[in-house]
Amino acid sequence: MTDFGARLAASMASRGPLCVGIDPHPELLTAWGLPTSAEGLRRFCDVCVDAFSGFAVVKPQVAFFEAHGAAGYSVLEEVIRALRAAGVLVLADAKRGDIGTTMAAYAAAWSGDSPLASDAVTASPYLGFGSLRPLLDTAAQNGRGVFVLAATSNPEGASVQLAEADGRSVAQSIVDSVAKENLSAGTGSIGVVVGATLSTLPDLSALAGPVLVPGVGAQGGKPDALRALGGAAAGSILPAVSREVLRVGPDVAALRAAGERMRDAVAYLAE
Repeated sequence: MTDFGARLAASMASRGPLCVGIDPHPELLTAWGLPTSAEGLRRFCDVCVDAFSGFAVVKPQVAFFEAHGAAGYSVLEEVIRALRAAGVLVLADAKRGDIGTTMAAYAAAWSGDSPLASDAVTASPYLGFGSLRPLLDTAAQNGRGVFVLAATSNPEGASVQLAEADGRSVAQSIVDSVAKENLSAGTGSIGVVVGATLSTLPDLSALAGPVLVPGVGAQGGKPDALRALGGAAAGSILPAVSREVLRVGPDVAALRAAGERMRDAVAYLAE
């Protein structure tokens, strides 16, 4: 399998630099006239898969599937298969992070051979960047990617992420660790997550990998303000949008059009 970094670059070049989220939280299910059940979840996702089949990357938020237990995971497996069959890269927003054999099990689930394995997965490094080694290695072995949380937009994150050690912030140390991984592997398959609404950004100029930027649209991030975010290289920024698009559902055409409008607004990032 071609490395994730190369697949992502090709997909962004041909389908546009946008990651669309599938976030089936109860309020949206209700707004769409669907039951807050596994069946409502399935119907919600059927609409999203139809609407987003032409986009580069789609990001299912795992927590909303997990809330429905085994039935929810069954739906997620169906979503992953359907999106990948349509040529869409699937980014599982699972934010996994642990140590030792537990981390190895998460790695097998999301980056190995399990039905949940996706093109890439989000991960939390806040048990120490080294704790991600099983996931990084499994992803590399299978041509998959990892997006490591670095600087998030939630107010609580700053107390940890902006704390300094050895003259640099914790967020910067994570970015630097990812850059070292990318330099060693040479595939650009490890990315970071950096919030779109942050006023203090880590230096991304040496990352040599993708930057997932959630918070565009309804959360306040401006599509026209992402160019060279934190000094990131041209073509590496991947804006992520969920509520701005999903709130216009459940009509498939309306969802697709809302996604396309956002994709057009950030098309300059592919230049």
